[in-house]
Amino acid sequence: MKKPIKLSSIFTIILILIAVIGTTELQAQVKKGMYDKMKGGGIPDTQLSQKDNDYLDRQAAVFLDSVQSIISEFPPQIKEARERGMAKLLMDAVFHEHFAAFRKPAQQFFHSQANKVITELENTKVTKGAKIWKIYNMGFIVKTKTVTMAFDLVTGETSGSDDFKLNQKEIERLVAQCDVLFISHWHPDHADPRIAQEFLDLGRAVIAPDQVWKGKPIHSEILHMERIAHKTQKLQLQNQELKVVVNPGHQMKSHINNVVLVTTQEGITIAHTGDQINEGDFMIDFEWIDEVYKHNKVDIMMPNAWTMDILRQVKGFKPKLVMPGHELELGHTVWDRLPYWGDDKYLELNYAELKASKYPVIALIWGESYHYYK
Repeated sequence: MKKPIKLSSIFTIILILIAVIGTTELQAQVKKGMYDKMKGGGIPDTQLSQKDNDYLDRQAAVFLDSVQSIISEFPPQIKEARERGMAKLLMDAVFHEHFAAFRKPAQQFFHSQANKVITELENTKVTKGAKIWKIYNMGFIVKTKTVTMAFDLVTGETSGSDDFKLNQKEIERLVAQCDVLFISHWHPDHADPRIAQEFLDLGRAVIAPDQVWKGKPIHSEILHMERIAHKTQKLQLQNQELKVVVNPGHQMKSHINNVVLVTTQEGITIAHTGDQINEGDFMIDFEWIDEVYKHNKVDIMMPNAWTMDILRQVKGFKPKLVMPGHELELGHTVWDRLPYWGDDKYLELNYAELKASKYPVIALIWGESYHYYK
Protein backbone atom coordinates (compact mmCIF):
# COMPACT_ATOMS: atom_id res chain seq x y z
CA MET A 1 0.00 0.00 0.00
CA LYS A 2 1.23 3.50 -0.71
CA LYS A 3 1.71 6.08 2.03
CA PRO A 4 -1.62 6.57 3.87
CA ILE A 5 -3.56 9.76 3.29
CA LYS A 6 -4.60 11.65 6.41
CA LEU A 7 -8.19 12.92 6.33
CA SER A 8 -10.16 15.22 8.58
CA SER A 9 -13.35 13.84 10.06
CA ILE A 10 -15.56 16.15 7.98
CA PHE A 11 -13.78 15.25 4.73
CA THR A 12 -14.10 11.58 5.60
CA ILE A 13 -17.87 11.92 5.96
CA ILE A 14 -18.06 13.63 2.57
CA LEU A 15 -16.06 10.82 0.95
CA ILE A 16 -18.34 8.20 2.50
CA LEU A 17 -21.42 9.89 1.06
CA ILE A 18 -19.80 10.10 -2.35
CA ALA A 19 -18.89 6.40 -2.14
CA VAL A 20 -22.36 5.24 -1.20
CA ILE A 21 -24.07 7.31 -3.91
CA GLY A 22 -21.50 6.65 -6.62
CA THR A 23 -21.07 2.94 -5.93
CA THR A 24 -24.84 2.33 -5.83
CA GLU A 25 -25.29 4.00 -9.22
CA LEU A 26 -22.49 1.96 -10.76
CA GLN A 27 -23.73 -1.31 -9.29
CA ALA A 28 -27.11 -0.71 -10.90
CA GLN A 29 -25.38 -1.24 -14.25
CA VAL A 30 -24.19 -4.75 -13.32
CA LYS A 31 -26.23 -7.54 -14.93
CA LYS A 32 -28.19 -9.73 -12.55
CA GLY A 33 -26.36 -12.99 -11.77
CA MET A 34 -22.94 -11.70 -12.88
CA TYR A 35 -21.65 -11.95 -9.29
CA ASP A 36 -22.11 -15.72 -9.27
CA LYS A 37 -19.95 -16.10 -12.38
CA MET A 38 -16.83 -14.46 -10.99
CA LYS A 39 -13.82 -16.77 -10.79
CA GLY A 40 -10.07 -16.36 -10.75
CA GLY A 41 -8.03 -13.16 -10.73
CA GLY A 42 -8.51 -9.85 -12.46
CA ILE A 43 -11.64 -7.76 -12.90
CA PRO A 44 -14.44 -9.89 -14.41
CA ASP A 45 -16.87 -8.65 -17.01
CA THR A 46 -18.62 -6.12 -14.77
CA GLN A 47 -20.60 -4.49 -17.60
CA LEU A 48 -19.05 -1.22 -16.46
CA SER A 49 -17.05 1.05 -18.68
CA GLN A 50 -13.29 1.24 -18.26
CA LYS A 51 -13.75 4.75 -16.92
CA ASP A 52 -16.15 3.50 -14.24
CA ASN A 53 -13.83 0.64 -13.26
CA ASP A 54 -10.85 2.98 -13.06
CA TYR A 55 -12.84 5.31 -10.83
CA LEU A 56 -13.79 2.49 -8.44
CA ASP A 57 -10.16 1.37 -8.28
CA ARG A 58 -9.01 4.87 -7.39
CA GLN A 59 -11.80 5.24 -4.85
CA ALA A 60 -10.88 1.93 -3.17
CA ALA A 61 -7.23 2.99 -2.97
CA VAL A 62 -8.02 6.35 -1.38
CA PHE A 63 -10.54 4.92 1.09
CA LEU A 64 -8.40 1.97 2.17
CA ASP A 65 -5.28 4.10 2.55
CA SER A 66 -7.40 6.30 4.77
CA VAL A 67 -8.64 3.29 6.76
CA GLN A 68 -5.07 2.23 7.50
CA SER A 69 -4.12 5.76 8.49
CA ILE A 70 -7.08 6.13 10.84
CA ILE A 71 -6.81 2.75 12.58
CA SER A 72 -3.07 3.16 13.09
CA GLU A 73 -3.80 6.39 15.01
CA PHE A 74 -6.95 5.13 16.75
CA PRO A 75 -6.48 1.48 17.81
CA PRO A 76 -9.30 -0.70 19.16
CA GLN A 77 -10.58 0.13 22.61
CA ILE A 78 -13.82 -0.38 24.52
CA LYS A 79 -14.82 3.27 24.24
CA GLU A 80 -14.33 3.59 20.50
CA ALA A 81 -13.01 6.79 18.98
CA ARG A 82 -15.37 8.46 16.52
CA GLU A 83 -12.68 8.28 13.86
CA ARG A 84 -12.58 4.46 14.07
CA GLY A 85 -16.27 4.35 13.30
CA MET A 86 -15.59 6.40 10.19
CA ALA A 87 -12.85 4.01 9.13
CA LYS A 88 -15.37 1.16 9.31
CA LEU A 89 -17.82 3.13 7.18
CA LEU A 90 -15.10 3.52 4.57
CA MET A 91 -14.57 -0.25 4.71
CA ASP A 92 -18.31 -0.75 4.15
CA ALA A 93 -18.27 1.59 1.15
CA VAL A 94 -15.38 -0.25 -0.54
CA PHE A 95 -16.42 -3.83 0.17
CA HIS A 96 -20.08 -3.40 -0.70
CA GLU A 97 -19.14 -2.92 -4.31
CA HIS A 98 -19.89 -6.13 -6.22
CA PHE A 99 -16.35 -6.72 -7.47
CA ALA A 100 -14.33 -5.43 -4.52
CA ALA A 101 -12.33 -8.66 -4.15
CA PHE A 102 -11.10 -8.29 -7.75
CA ARG A 103 -9.75 -4.77 -7.28
CA LYS A 104 -6.02 -4.41 -6.62
CA PRO A 105 -6.38 -1.90 -3.76
CA ALA A 106 -8.73 -4.26 -1.92
CA GLN A 107 -6.38 -7.21 -2.48
CA GLN A 108 -3.38 -5.19 -1.34
CA PHE A 109 -5.24 -4.06 1.78
CA PHE A 110 -6.21 -7.59 2.77
CA HIS A 111 -2.72 -9.00 2.24
CA SER A 112 -1.13 -6.03 4.01
CA GLN A 113 -3.37 -6.58 7.03
CA ALA A 114 -2.83 -10.35 7.01
CA ASN A 115 0.94 -9.92 6.89
CA LYS A 116 0.70 -7.46 9.75
CA VAL A 117 -0.89 -10.24 11.82
CA ILE A 118 1.76 -12.74 10.74
CA THR A 119 4.62 -10.42 11.71
CA GLU A 120 3.04 -9.63 15.06
CA LEU A 121 2.43 -13.30 15.83
CA GLU A 122 6.02 -14.14 15.01
CA ASN A 123 7.35 -11.38 17.25
CA THR A 124 4.87 -11.08 20.12
CA LYS A 125 5.36 -12.75 23.48
CA VAL A 126 2.28 -12.70 25.68
CA THR A 127 3.07 -12.87 29.40
CA LYS A 128 -0.31 -11.82 30.79
CA GLY A 129 -3.87 -12.05 29.53
CA ALA A 130 -4.65 -12.85 25.91
CA LYS A 131 -4.02 -11.09 22.63
CA ILE A 132 -6.71 -11.51 19.97
CA TRP A 133 -6.23 -10.92 16.24
CA LYS A 134 -9.00 -10.86 13.64
CA ILE A 135 -7.92 -12.25 10.26
CA TYR A 136 -11.07 -12.35 8.12
CA ASN A 137 -14.77 -13.11 8.61
CA MET A 138 -15.04 -15.25 11.80
CA GLY A 139 -11.33 -16.07 11.70
CA PHE A 140 -9.65 -15.18 15.00
CA ILE A 141 -6.31 -16.12 16.53
CA VAL A 142 -5.94 -15.94 20.32
CA LYS A 143 -2.54 -16.09 21.99
CA THR A 144 -1.77 -16.48 25.70
CA LYS A 145 1.47 -17.29 27.49
CA THR A 146 1.01 -21.03 26.93
CA VAL A 147 -1.06 -21.52 23.77
CA THR A 148 -2.05 -19.98 20.43
CA MET A 149 -5.51 -20.98 19.16
CA ALA A 150 -7.14 -20.38 15.78
CA PHE A 151 -10.89 -20.27 15.21
CA ASP A 152 -12.57 -20.60 11.79
CA LEU A 153 -9.37 -19.54 10.03
CA VAL A 154 -9.86 -19.37 6.24
CA THR A 155 -7.96 -18.07 3.21
CA GLY A 156 -10.74 -15.89 1.80
CA GLU A 157 -11.20 -18.24 -1.16
CA THR A 158 -14.97 -17.73 -1.03
CA SER A 159 -14.39 -14.24 -2.42
CA GLY A 160 -13.92 -15.92 -5.83
CA SER A 161 -10.66 -14.06 -6.43
CA ASP A 162 -7.37 -15.97 -6.45
CA ASP A 163 -5.50 -12.71 -5.92
CA PHE A 164 -7.53 -11.79 -2.85
CA LYS A 165 -7.17 -15.01 -0.87
CA LEU A 166 -4.13 -15.84 1.26
CA ASN A 167 -1.26 -17.42 -0.65
CA GLN A 168 0.60 -20.57 0.38
CA LYS A 169 3.45 -18.73 2.09
CA GLU A 170 1.03 -16.66 4.15
CA ILE A 171 -0.89 -19.80 5.11
CA GLU A 172 2.28 -21.58 6.21
CA ARG A 173 3.48 -18.64 8.31
CA LEU A 174 0.09 -18.18 10.00
CA VAL A 175 -0.40 -21.84 10.82
CA ALA A 176 3.19 -22.20 12.06
CA GLN A 177 2.34 -19.84 14.91
CA CYS A 178 -0.75 -21.78 16.05
CA ASP A 179 -1.20 -24.87 18.21
CA VAL A 180 -4.78 -25.83 17.39
CA LEU A 181 -7.61 -25.03 14.98
CA PHE A 182 -11.29 -25.02 15.94
CA ILE A 183 -13.80 -25.15 13.05
CA SER A 184 -17.42 -24.32 13.86
CA HIS A 185 -19.20 -25.86 10.84
CA TRP A 186 -18.79 -27.01 7.24
CA HIS A 187 -19.51 -23.81 5.30
CA PRO A 188 -16.43 -22.77 3.28
CA ASP A 189 -16.30 -19.27 4.78
CA HIS A 190 -15.56 -21.05 8.09
CA ALA A 191 -13.93 -24.34 7.07
CA ASP A 192 -11.01 -24.20 4.64
CA PRO A 193 -9.31 -27.50 3.69
CA ARG A 194 -6.00 -25.81 2.78
CA ILE A 195 -5.77 -24.30 6.26
CA ALA A 196 -6.84 -27.50 8.01
CA GLN A 197 -4.42 -29.65 6.02
CA GLU A 198 -1.54 -27.35 6.93
CA PHE A 199 -2.37 -27.83 10.62
CA LEU A 200 -2.54 -31.59 10.20
CA ASP A 201 0.72 -31.71 8.23
CA LEU A 202 2.42 -30.01 11.18
CA GLY A 203 0.94 -32.53 13.59
CA ARG A 204 -1.44 -30.01 15.14
CA ALA A 205 -4.98 -30.68 16.23
CA VAL A 206 -8.05 -29.73 14.20
CA ILE A 207 -11.41 -29.93 15.98
CA ALA A 208 -14.64 -29.79 13.96
CA PRO A 209 -18.17 -31.22 13.82
CA ASP A 210 -18.68 -34.56 12.09
CA GLN A 211 -20.39 -32.85 9.11
CA VAL A 212 -17.14 -31.11 8.08
CA TRP A 213 -15.71 -32.82 4.95
CA LYS A 214 -17.69 -35.98 5.64
CA GLY A 215 -16.65 -38.75 3.25
CA LYS A 216 -13.29 -37.16 2.37
CA PRO A 217 -9.88 -38.50 3.50
CA ILE A 218 -9.20 -35.46 5.70
CA HIS A 219 -12.28 -36.28 7.81
CA SER A 220 -10.54 -39.18 9.57
CA GLU A 221 -7.66 -36.95 10.66
CA ILE A 222 -9.92 -34.44 12.42
CA LEU A 223 -10.92 -34.72 16.07
CA HIS A 224 -14.69 -34.80 16.61
CA MET A 225 -15.29 -33.98 20.26
CA GLU A 226 -18.55 -34.71 22.07
CA ARG A 227 -21.26 -32.08 21.51
CA ILE A 228 -22.78 -31.94 25.00
CA ALA A 229 -23.88 -28.68 26.56
CA HIS A 230 -21.72 -27.50 29.46
CA LYS A 231 -19.63 -30.72 29.55
CA THR A 232 -15.93 -30.00 30.06
CA GLN A 233 -13.56 -32.21 28.09
CA LYS A 234 -9.77 -32.33 28.11
CA LEU A 235 -7.87 -31.63 24.91
CA GLN A 236 -4.24 -32.70 24.98
CA LEU A 237 -2.01 -30.73 22.60
CA GLN A 238 1.70 -31.18 22.00
CA ASN A 239 2.83 -29.09 24.97
CA GLN A 240 -0.26 -28.26 27.00
CA GLU A 241 -3.78 -29.26 27.91
CA LEU A 242 -6.93 -27.27 27.29
CA LYS A 243 -10.38 -27.56 28.82
CA VAL A 244 -13.01 -27.53 26.08
CA VAL A 245 -16.80 -27.41 26.09
CA VAL A 246 -18.44 -28.14 22.74
CA ASN A 247 -21.97 -26.85 22.99
CA PRO A 248 -24.38 -28.48 20.48
CA GLY A 249 -25.20 -25.47 18.33
CA HIS A 250 -26.77 -25.13 14.89
CA GLN A 251 -26.93 -22.79 11.96
CA MET A 252 -30.65 -23.26 11.66
CA LYS A 253 -32.03 -26.78 12.02
CA SER A 254 -30.07 -28.66 9.35
CA HIS A 255 -26.50 -27.47 9.96
CA ILE A 256 -24.46 -28.64 12.95
CA ASN A 257 -22.44 -25.77 14.44
CA ASN A 258 -20.01 -26.21 17.33
CA VAL A 259 -20.11 -23.42 19.88
CA VAL A 260 -16.84 -23.93 21.76
CA LEU A 261 -15.66 -22.63 25.09
CA VAL A 262 -11.92 -23.08 25.53
CA THR A 263 -10.17 -22.51 28.85
CA THR A 264 -6.39 -22.12 28.83
CA GLN A 265 -3.92 -23.02 31.57
CA GLU A 266 -4.02 -19.36 32.63
CA GLY A 267 -7.73 -19.70 33.35
CA ILE A 268 -8.84 -17.55 30.42
CA THR A 269 -12.04 -18.77 28.74
CA ILE A 270 -12.71 -18.00 25.09
CA ALA A 271 -16.10 -18.60 23.44
CA HIS A 272 -16.48 -18.74 19.65
CA THR A 273 -19.98 -19.20 18.24
CA GLY A 274 -19.34 -19.72 14.52
CA ASP A 275 -22.66 -19.23 12.74
CA GLN A 276 -24.89 -20.13 15.67
CA ILE A 277 -28.42 -19.05 14.80
CA ASN A 278 -31.94 -20.05 15.80
CA GLU A 279 -34.76 -19.40 13.38
CA GLY A 280 -38.53 -19.74 13.19
CA ASP A 281 -39.83 -22.41 15.54
CA PHE A 282 -36.36 -23.97 15.95
CA MET A 283 -35.30 -22.34 19.21
CA ILE A 284 -34.01 -25.41 21.04
CA ASP A 285 -30.46 -24.04 21.41
CA PHE A 286 -31.59 -21.29 23.73
CA GLU A 287 -32.14 -23.99 26.35
CA TRP A 288 -28.37 -24.18 26.84
CA ILE A 289 -27.42 -20.71 25.56
CA ASP A 290 -29.41 -19.04 28.33
CA GLU A 291 -27.44 -20.95 30.98
CA VAL A 292 -23.83 -20.87 29.80
CA TYR A 293 -22.90 -18.31 32.46
CA LYS A 294 -24.05 -20.72 35.19
CA HIS A 295 -21.39 -23.23 34.15
CA ASN A 296 -18.47 -21.13 32.86
CA LYS A 297 -17.10 -17.67 33.49
CA VAL A 298 -16.46 -16.41 29.97
CA ASP A 299 -13.76 -13.82 29.38
CA ILE A 300 -14.06 -13.21 25.62
CA MET A 301 -17.01 -14.08 23.40
CA MET A 302 -16.73 -14.02 19.60
CA PRO A 303 -20.25 -14.19 18.12
CA ASN A 304 -21.24 -13.56 14.52
CA ALA A 305 -22.73 -10.08 14.35
CA TRP A 306 -25.64 -11.06 12.09
CA THR A 307 -27.11 -13.79 14.29
CA MET A 308 -30.74 -13.51 15.42
CA ASP A 309 -31.02 -12.02 18.91
CA ILE A 310 -27.32 -11.51 19.53
CA LEU A 311 -28.16 -9.68 22.75
CA ARG A 312 -29.87 -12.76 24.18
CA GLN A 313 -26.89 -14.89 23.25
CA VAL A 314 -24.51 -12.50 24.98
CA LYS A 315 -26.73 -12.39 28.08
CA GLY A 316 -26.54 -16.18 28.18
CA PHE A 317 -22.73 -16.12 28.15
CA LYS A 318 -22.22 -12.94 30.22
CA PRO A 319 -18.70 -12.37 28.84
CA LYS A 320 -16.34 -9.69 30.06
CA LEU A 321 -15.70 -8.68 26.42
CA VAL A 322 -17.61 -9.21 23.15
CA MET A 323 -15.65 -9.29 19.88
CA PRO A 324 -18.10 -9.88 16.99
CA GLY A 325 -17.18 -11.15 13.55
CA HIS A 326 -18.57 -12.04 10.10
CA GLU A 327 -18.53 -8.47 8.80
CA LEU A 328 -17.94 -8.04 5.05
CA GLU A 329 -17.49 -11.70 4.10
CA LEU A 330 -17.03 -11.39 0.34
CA GLY A 331 -18.40 -14.79 -0.61
CA HIS A 332 -21.88 -13.54 0.20
CA THR A 333 -23.89 -11.50 -2.27
CA VAL A 334 -23.32 -7.78 -1.83
CA TRP A 335 -26.59 -7.31 0.05
CA ASP A 336 -25.75 -10.16 2.45
CA ARG A 337 -22.36 -8.78 3.47
CA LEU A 338 -23.02 -7.52 6.96
CA PRO A 339 -21.61 -3.98 7.17
CA TYR A 340 -19.72 -2.70 10.18
CA TRP A 341 -22.50 -0.18 10.83
CA GLY A 342 -24.78 -3.13 11.59
CA ASP A 343 -27.90 -2.82 9.38
CA ASP A 344 -30.29 -4.05 12.05
CA LYS A 345 -33.12 -4.38 9.51
CA TYR A 346 -31.25 -7.33 8.00
CA LEU A 347 -32.79 -10.43 9.64
CA GLU A 348 -34.37 -8.06 12.16
CA LEU A 349 -31.14 -7.90 14.14
CA ASN A 350 -30.62 -6.28 17.53
CA TYR A 351 -26.89 -5.63 17.21
CA ALA A 352 -27.48 -1.95 18.03
CA GLU A 353 -29.11 -2.97 21.31
CA LEU A 354 -26.04 -5.04 22.19
CA LYS A 355 -23.72 -2.10 21.51
CA ALA A 356 -25.88 0.08 23.76
CA SER A 357 -25.97 -2.53 26.55
CA LYS A 358 -23.70 -2.97 29.56
CA TYR A 359 -21.54 -5.51 27.72
CA PRO A 360 -18.26 -4.09 26.33
CA VAL A 361 -18.01 -4.57 22.54
CA ILE A 362 -14.92 -4.23 20.36
CA ALA A 363 -15.28 -4.82 16.62
CA LEU A 364 -11.91 -5.38 14.99
CA ILE A 365 -11.06 -4.65 11.36
CA TRP A 366 -9.11 -7.34 9.49
CA GLY A 367 -5.52 -7.37 10.73
CA GLU A 368 -6.21 -5.62 14.02
CA SER A 369 -5.60 -6.96 17.51
CA TYR A 370 -6.59 -6.26 21.09
CA HIS A 371 -4.84 -7.28 24.32
CA TYR A 372 -7.23 -8.50 26.99
CA TYR A 373 -6.06 -8.55 30.60
CA LYS A 374 -7.98 -10.81 32.95
